[in-house]
Amino acid sequence: MKVGILGAGAWGTALAILSAKTGNKVTLWSYDGLTSKFEGVKTLTSIKTTKNIQDLQNMDLWLVVTPAAYFRETIKKSAAFYNGKPVIICTKGIEPDSHKFMSEILQEELPNCKDFGVLSGPQFAAEVASGVPTGSTLAGTKNTITAGKKILSGMYLEESSDVIGSEICGVGKNAIALISGFTSIKSGGENEKALIFTRAWNEVVDFGLANGANIRSFLGLCGIGDLFLSATSITSRNYSAGVSFAKKKKIVGTVEGISALNGLIFRSKKQKIAIPVLKDMKSKMDL
Repeated sequence: MKVGILGAGAWGTALAILSAKTGNKVTLWSYDGLTSKFEGVKTLTSIKTTKNIQDLQNMDLWLVVTPAAYFRETIKKSAAFYNGKPVIICTKGIEPDSHKFMSEILQEELPNCKDFGVLSGPQFAAEVASGVPTGSTLAGTKNTITAGKKILSGMYLEESSDVIGSEICGVGKNAIALISGFTSIKSGGENEKALIFTRAWNEVVDFGLANGANIRSFLGLCGIGDLFLSATSITSRNYSAGVSFAKKKKIVGTVEGISALNGLIFRSKKQKIAIPVLKDMKSKMDL
């Protein structure tokens, strides 16, 4: 299959390598034509890299892997070259200003896209690139899942129709990972860390159910799987950012957990959903 990947950061490059290894023809786009590098992993020569977004117009499927803050801009740029084939959102996040989910933005900016889905799960990009066994939830329409399974056959995929639930899991785990990093330094002990972690995740689940999510999503790879990976490891960018907040150190790079926490609080207020722990942790981190 011909696969177009929008975004050549660590995750986009890792997915390009994964897909190319199984024989797919991959075109990887970034605004400057450059890709990420992984120690000990060679980027396959079969992957075409480009900074011309029109090179993606004849693909069988798109993977959108840009940071949440640039998702809308990327979709706007690519809209003229969209050919009606499935689109898989691989961005876990929420738009900082509008507090909208990526699927909401996709439907606004690409209204003729009828087949789309979300890929979400416990996925450290470097491990995927180096071939470490990895699993994810692929949620979306039947056509999207069928196409996704063909180009991501190197990964264990858990099928789902719960797009919004998978997205909320990804947003929620970013926020909880940030909080967990902070409490690893600032809590009174292990008991308090477990207390905050559990209550905060319960609030994410409550938010999800109020927005039509399926409870099973929070128990799957996009839920507890990704939560375990991101909220317990210093390798997680959000967890390490929480540690930096606690130590009053400068934060470098994109931290999706900040906009995730702010977005969940903003949307919960509008929907009158009680999330006292998330609000309290936002205040303590002075976000």
